[in-house]
Amino acid sequence: MPQSLARIWVHVVFSTKDRRAYLQHEGFRTEMFRMIGHYVNEAGCIAVRAGGWHDHIHFVCGLSRTVALATLIEKVKVETSRWAKDATNGVSTFSWQAGYGAFSISQSNLPIVIDYVDNQATHHRQRTFQDEFRELCQRHELDLDEHYAWD
Repeated sequence: MPQSLARIWVHVVFSTKDRRAYLQHEGFRTEMFRMIGHYVNEAGCIAVRAGGWHDHIHFVCGLSRTVALATLIEKVKVETSRWAKDATNGVSTFSWQAGYGAFSISQSNLPIVIDYVDNQATHHRQRTFQDEFRELCQRHELDLDEHYAWD
């Protein structure tokens, strides 16, 4: 087959360094989500949705068939961190945690995951980022080593 086709949806999650509330200001947080989408698209992937709460982000994207997931996440983290240090309501010490979680999404579940990302403020009235991340890992049958997960 001479044509290469791929449709790979991914839900990516990571926190700020030490789960600091760098994203507490709503205007800054909203702009961060927009910047995440910008850098996902700039990497040649398809930005679908970005959301999160005071100490972490989620984004949903279509992974390009020519871009490695780790490369995409590194680009998003580096560029948004650089942007955040100088942005209005940003913080000069802004930093993301070293790690991340990435979870596959079937085409049929894409709307459900988008809704989940859109409703982060509601989710985090009752649970922490750590509890949310533990649940995502359990749902996807990933072994989480908490000794290394919370930098």
